[in-house]
Amino acid sequence: MSAALARLATPAEPDGSRPVVGYVGADVPVELLTAAGMHPLRLTGSPGEPSTAGDRYLGTGLDPVARSVLTRLLDGAYGHLDGLVVSRDCEASSRLFYAVRELKRIDPAAPLPPVQLVDVLHLPHRTTTRYVHAKLAGLRATLETWAGRPITDDDLAEAIGQHNRLRHLLREIGELRGRTPALLSGTQALSLVAATTRLPVRDACSLAERLLAEQPSEVDGLRVFLTGSGHDEPGVYAALEEAGLVIVGEDHDWGDLLSLRDVEAPTMLALAERYQHNGPSAPRASIRRRAEHTSSAARARGAGALISYARVHDDAPPWDFPAQRALCGLPSVLLDRQPYGGLTDDALAAAAGLRGPVGAVR
Repeated sequence: MSAALARLATPAEPDGSRPVVGYVGADVPVELLTAAGMHPLRLTGSPGEPSTAGDRYLGTGLDPVARSVLTRLLDGAYGHLDGLVVSRDCEASSRLFYAVRELKRIDPAAPLPPVQLVDVLHLPHRTTTRYVHAKLAGLRATLETWAGRPITDDDLAEAIGQHNRLRHLLREIGELRGRTPALLSGTQALSLVAATTRLPVRDACSLAERLLAEQPSEVDGLRVFLTGSGHDEPGVYAALEEAGLVIVGEDHDWGDLLSLRDVEAPTMLALAERYQHNGPSAPRASIRRRAEHTSSAARARGAGALISYARVHDDAPPWDFPAQRALCGLPSVLLDRQPYGGLTDDALAAAAGLRGPVGAVR
């Protein structure tokens, strides 16, 4: 294992040198958190642990990731957080925000940080840009209150440059997966992206640069493109790749989608436009736009098959799948209602079956 990849197995904890702000969802403009002098920490669930508290307050009919995140917040699993920013990127995130806010209102002594919602819309209109710009301005004011200092335009410009640099490096790493044979497994790539969301941006860039400087190893297997639910931990990737597949790309916001678009100028307006046009994510984009993006991305990575993984209580991916399958024209399989962080035996067998002789697209 390379030195950079070995570090992913033991991610560094925040060192206490700056306030730590947790965030949920790829619609949170991390540039503002960095500009405020904070350590942005993207919160993940833990599929191997019970989510009793989250189930109690959110109900068991909601995406298990949100229930796990709430449980871990209440258990203090993320350490001390000076604030929490939640994006309205899906229904589960919205309900998580309202639950945290209400629990904090009812019991101010509860082990929960102050919380702020950021509402980013994704319609292609100038009126939408103005709306998103106003919401980001409100978030900026909240972060200034938490930080006890203003966010200057120079702070913002520097943060935008740093995060653009990180996105550029992640795109370079993504290109390793597009080589034939692939020079990085999907599990390794997913773990790297997740690590960069836990680190200050300068440290994240250093980690990515070290990986790019190392001698890559070839990865064999059927090249597949993964669509559907997001993956905040590598369990599903590891299971699929142990079955002889190689995930060369994906269209969720813990993978390639996170680094797809840069901020085009060092301004609040450009930041608003970047997040307005972020995506296309399964919960927010149209079926047609999702299918077009999936087809283009799968083709660019030289995928030989398409897998749609839909986690239990994540209802959007199955609606996208027929159009994605038709436009991609690849052997395809839908793995529906899967457990958080895992695969049923039947689903794993169906995915592994893509390696056999294929006479028609499934």
